[in-house]
Amino acid sequence: MSSTKIKKLEEVTLDLLKQIGEDPDREGLIRTPHRVAKSWEFLSRGYEMKLDDIINDAVFKEESRGMIVVRDIDFFSLCEHHMLPFFGVAHVGYIPNGQVLGLSKIPRIVEMFSRRLQIQERLTRQIAEALWETVRPIGVGVVVEGQHMCMQMRGVEKKNSYTTTSTVLGEFHDDAETRAEFFAMISKKTFG
Repeated sequence: MSSTKIKKLEEVTLDLLKQIGEDPDREGLIRTPHRVAKSWEFLSRGYEMKLDDIINDAVFKEESRGMIVVRDIDFFSLCEHHMLPFFGVAHVGYIPNGQVLGLSKIPRIVEMFSRRLQIQERLTRQIAEALWETVRPIGVGVVVEGQHMCMQMRGVEKKNSYTTTSTVLGEFHDDAETRAEFFAMISKKTFG
């Protein structure tokens, strides 16, 4: 993010502090506009990321046709409606069709899309479509489980509510057995 953007975010934050009735010259708030600007630089870094850069030639020929699942991928995002956090875990699976993706790339894809203003439904779809486009698998399944601060700390104030979304493509969509295998794999408790 450019220094011009950081400066503009500092100005917006200073104005916000004034608008809510705070004294931006109070000791605890003097550097807050700068800290908030740097925070937004970090929280919105997904806009600067590109799928091709993340993949970085980490697609490999492989004849395996077994399901590959990376589960419990932590994510943090911001709701585009209230700009409040939502967070949780993503589970991503696919069946290769002659090529596989380096495993570390899957959490990086989740990170890229989650570090943008989002809704959980879109986040889930974008992860699935990115994997679909990257390795052209037989099928893809993505499940995202999230907690939304816009529901928990404002509005309906339901502290224990969770949202689950899914996107299934190819064989995960068309074949009930494949879909059931994926859901069973992400439900299993591993290690301990």
